[in-house]
Amino acid sequence: MEVFLIQADTYKIGFIGAGKMAESIARGVVRSGVLPASRMSTSHSKTDRRQVFESFGVRVLPKNDDVVEESDVVIFSVKPQVVKDVVLQLKPLLSKKKLLVSVAAGVKLKDLQEWAGHSRFIRVMPNTPAAVGEAASVMSLGGAATEEDGNIIVNLFGSIGKIWKADEKLFDAATGLSGSGPAYVFLAIEALADGGVAAGLPRDLALGLASQTVLGAASMATKSGKHPGQLKDDVASPGGTTITGVHELEKGGLRGLFMNAVVAAAKRSRELS
Repeated sequence: MEVFLIQADTYKIGFIGAGKMAESIARGVVRSGVLPASRMSTSHSKTDRRQVFESFGVRVLPKNDDVVEESDVVIFSVKPQVVKDVVLQLKPLLSKKKLLVSVAAGVKLKDLQEWAGHSRFIRVMPNTPAAVGEAASVMSLGGAATEEDGNIIVNLFGSIGKIWKADEKLFDAATGLSGSGPAYVFLAIEALADGGVAAGLPRDLALGLASQTVLGAASMATKSGKHPGQLKDDVASPGGTTITGVHELEKGGLRGLFMNAVVAAAKRSRELS
């Protein structure tokens, strides 16, 4: 098998689709210094989207064909329902010299590879906190994607959060957890703030405290090296306020509800894909 190497110091990225996810990735890459904006390009029919990318130095080209021809790494960041048409349309230009990447939810590698005509493809599933540089992403490598290809994508997506390699068969479960999970956490933040208001706090203070508390707790969970059960035990002193609150959550079956939400969303993801 012929192996095409991407020159780490000179490679270029092209985004097919100039939506929010492409913007988040491009901004993260520039912010982290992985690549200068001048080595990235995209194309879009709407003036406002073109202006967003131009505003931080990404080159906007007339057509998707131009973007592909210019790029070593081509990232398809279009809606899932149009991926097939877009890949087939660009197929004559998608040589094995180009590393292809898809962030389209629910679209499988075997289909992507078939449409492109080769298997140097990597599927990545980021989530919406990519917009603030805190994505939880998973990636799976197609048949002809090399370890070096994988490392390039780890670097790119590492600039907008954290990324894990996983077998593609785990993607539905990951969708139920990291893909849909931000919505569960937003509900929790809103509910905590409502509790604060019910206990007498002004709304803006309650919401600020709730959001920062979740951020701080998540940060401790990722950085302390301790199991979340241990961190919970550290806060709950005998007969105190915290264990009283935890008791109420356990009576309401909070853990089971979260587990059920992840499993139900994963099941739905399997149905949809």
